[in-house]
Amino acid sequence: MEALSCILEHDPVRLVPLTDDHIEPLRAACRLDQEIWEIYPVNLGGDGFDGAIALWRSSDWVNFAVIDTRSDSLVGTTSYIRPTQFGVVEIGGTYIAPEVRGGPFNRAMKKLLIENAFACGFHKVELRADSRNKRSMAAIRKLGAKHEGTLRANLVTWTGYRRDTAVFGLLKDEWHG
Repeated sequence: MEALSCILEHDPVRLVPLTDDHIEPLRAACRLDQEIWEIYPVNLGGDGFDGAIALWRSSDWVNFAVIDTRSDSLVGTTSYIRPTQFGVVEIGGTYIAPEVRGGPFNRAMKKLLIENAFACGFHKVELRADSRNKRSMAAIRKLGAKHEGTLRANLVTWTGYRRDTAVFGLLKDEWHG
């Protein structure tokens, strides 16, 4: 897991292991889009921020602050989730501010994470999305990940919604950058 926790950079993205110094800038970035939290498992845009961050930091997640190198500002967070001894890691817990969403920034960020995971010896990367989040699922498919199925009502979100989770997988030999 330590090998996954490193600084990753390719303009315009820098991923830095999340530290206490990132918490308040991350809180500010998460407040920029209150509506998006309705389709997230937790609410980083409001009162749930501290609890969600505490949970992530106490788990086996490898958490990153996402920096936009063009402005040197913190614009979000992403994580490696549950890296296993069996060579599988999930990329998730991702939020990026509206000004960098929907363009090449997200792809550059995911490319850094995917390539680092494969370089660290993982043979499969998984990505998951709320089945209501069509934008995220389209972005995941553009990476070359295959839809492996949907877990029905497998997660209760902070709003009480029972979410269906679309699971995608990307094998090392399928990755074309």
